[in-house]
Amino acid sequence: MRIADEMDLDLVEISPTAQPPVCRIVDYSKFLYQLKKKEKEQKAKNVKVVIKEIRFGPQTDEHDYDFKLKHAKGFLQEGAKLKAYVFFKGRSIMFKEQGEVLLLRFANDLEEYGKVDQMPQLEGKRMIIMLSPKKKK
Repeated sequence: MRIADEMDLDLVEISPTAQPPVCRIVDYSKFLYQLKKKEKEQKAKNVKVVIKEIRFGPQTDEHDYDFKLKHAKGFLQEGAKLKAYVFFKGRSIMFKEQGEVLLLRFANDLEEYGKVDQMPQLEGKRMIIMLSPKKKK
């Protein structure tokens, strides 16, 4: 501590759990600045996962299906994950086979753009399928 005082710097404990504890003589404000800078760089390197959702009805028409398929291709090409689901209202839950066929057809049409993470699964009034983009070569 005497040496640090003579140099007008701070004594910073780097690793308190080590035997003996590791300390360094540095300018503390500069040390904090560098720590924040490292954290910011790490945060920038992290990939943010974007999940886009597409909603279908159990009796979705051909034109609507094609329109949503086109959007899904765009989302997967951007690198976003895709959550497609069929929403059953009221008594339409009786057509859950139709919903499953629709989602499997959707996944099959998007085969060259993305791969299926989760097969169609019924959760309450929704049947959900998850797709993630294929890696670019």
